[in-house]
Amino acid sequence: MKFEISRDGALKQLDVFINSELANYGFKRNFDLGPKNKSNVSCLSPYISHRLITEYEVAKTVLAKFPYQKVEKYIQEIFWRVYWKGWLELRPQVWTDFIEDLKGLKEDDNYKKAINGETQIECFNDWVKELKDNNYLHNHTRMWFASIWIFTLNLPWQKGAEFFMKHLYDGDAASNTLSWRWVAGLQTKGKHYVAQSWNISKFTNNKYKNIKLNENALPITDKREYKFNQNNFIYEDNSNEDLIFFDNELNIENQNLKKYNNIYLIFLSNNVRKLKLEKKVLDYKTQIINDQKKRLERLQIIDELKFQTLIEKNSSFDVVYSCVGENYYYLNNLRKKKNLNLNFILREEDKFSWQFCNKGYFNFKNNIPKIQAKFI
Repeated sequence: MKFEISRDGALKQLDVFINSELANYGFKRNFDLGPKNKSNVSCLSPYISHRLITEYEVAKTVLAKFPYQKVEKYIQEIFWRVYWKGWLELRPQVWTDFIEDLKGLKEDDNYKKAINGETQIECFNDWVKELKDNNYLHNHTRMWFASIWIFTLNLPWQKGAEFFMKHLYDGDAASNTLSWRWVAGLQTKGKHYVAQSWNISKFTNNKYKNIKLNENALPITDKREYKFNQNNFIYEDNSNEDLIFFDNELNIENQNLKKYNNIYLIFLSNNVRKLKLEKKVLDYKTQIINDQKKRLERLQIIDELKFQTLIEKNSSFDVVYSCVGENYYYLNNLRKKKNLNLNFILREEDKFSWQFCNKGYFNFKNNIPKIQAKFI
């Protein structure tokens, strides 16, 4: 399974999916037909997670060809990513605690068997191999995988979320972390997802049968409560001469780029990342960043060392807001240490959509028509 490494390629892939498979998405989307056949889903998440194309752009393209009623399920699935981002923005401590929790978790023999695909569960082992080979898994399979990891193998959800982030091309702080929490029963307290043998068999076309799983597991409990942080949306109009952005917000053509003397893309190495990425994932990011360079010749690609040198001369930047996660916390910590003057620029679409993320997804889903009316 190969992914395009350009914005044009991503748009072509979207067009093919719309014209060939989208009409049947609602009926076929839950089937995982193996690593060589993913035609029943769009596989656009590696581009959307880097904002090479945005959720809103995908929805607009889809709705230009289909009425909302016919593609409602697909639009809702696309907007899950918007919802997860907004939810985490309002509760950033969830990400901080996740990173801190990892520091105290050991990698025992059971963990090593799991990440090497050496368990007694055939389907799980196959998915480990597929994840490492293709850096992608079907969404339904991710739910099965996480459930088996947590409730049958009895491994910490945090280590599973870390394992996904290491290997996924579409690894995203919000979608990945909160999806694992949801399966565990922490995101909606007391409501967890337990993989069932019959369900795996049905949606893999009977490839896997009679799987021995813990199907009566109780949800994970955690006494920590996360209060709503309303102040995280504050940002100003762009006011500096230099602009910086990161690999998870690559499409910046909607910004007024002519006003900037310099435009920098900061690509963090594993030396400063809290979650270390596998080489294939870093290579994929490098390729799509180079595609951005082709589209924006003025762009200067720098790492954290070059940025450190840069801020010795200039401490004021406009920043395309990178959302709660790896990039944001690197920059925010540096801002505190070096007293940087950072002016965050938030996408208008995100700012509007995230106001509906203070509750569950059902509430957000009911407001999708408002988002469509304003931007799509």
